[in-house]
Amino acid sequence: MLASYTETSFASEGFRKPVYTRGAGAPVIVMHELPGITPEVTRFADWVVDAGFRVYLPLLVGEAGRPLSFSYLLTSFATVCIRREFAMLAADRASPVTGWLRALARHALNETGGASVGAIGMCLSGNFVLSMMMEPAVVAPVLSHPCVPLALGKTRKAGLNIAPQDWQCVKERCAAGARLMGLRFKGDPMSPPERFERLKHELGDAFEAIEIEERYGNPASHAPKPHSVVTYDLIDEDGQPTKEAAKRVIAFFVERLKTA
Repeated sequence: MLASYTETSFASEGFRKPVYTRGAGAPVIVMHELPGITPEVTRFADWVVDAGFRVYLPLLVGEAGRPLSFSYLLTSFATVCIRREFAMLAADRASPVTGWLRALARHALNETGGASVGAIGMCLSGNFVLSMMMEPAVVAPVLSHPCVPLALGKTRKAGLNIAPQDWQCVKERCAAGARLMGLRFKGDPMSPPERFERLKHELGDAFEAIEIEERYGNPASHAPKPHSVVTYDLIDEDGQPTKEAAKRVIAFFVERLKTA
């Protein structure tokens, strides 16, 4: 499914990672979930391209194009737990890879000649978009089922994997007109409700939350409970809540990027 994408690599902040690009228009960074860039992640990226954007699909972990399996998921999870660019348990500290992602956003702007960037993070990368908002050009951030920090204990359940001073900057940006979206399944223990409650409480109307009932998850999913809103647990039929949520994300990119 990546045959139509161009593979490059991008180095910054002490990291070099592959990046797959496709499309034309304002840039949107699509950050995959575990275990890596699977066909379902690429399918969502294709929808973003079809909406008139240039997608940047960085490979943060795993193998590009490899399908999801339980063994692959376990291997990728073990990898991120030991690699220095990820802070899986930090409630009030950003993962170091977010500096690289901000640099990628600047690179995308320079390459496209655009003025603004969209970004969506999923699961592992869900909260990365908050730290990416330190880059002023990131005006369309989306958190999909954010699961870092791992929801171990009360503090981490409401944790956002961002430094306090950076979180204050996010709140100031939202008070000045910035907007962000969040997606999760109700009852998902990996993306606990406390996280979205905090976002709603501290950001108010600047945070648009979409929370979907578990019964609307894809029955063919590998997960024991619905988790991945726009990929594995999405039912690709118009009218299904997950498909409509994916459409709303793309509409959000259109609203924020094509009028910025």
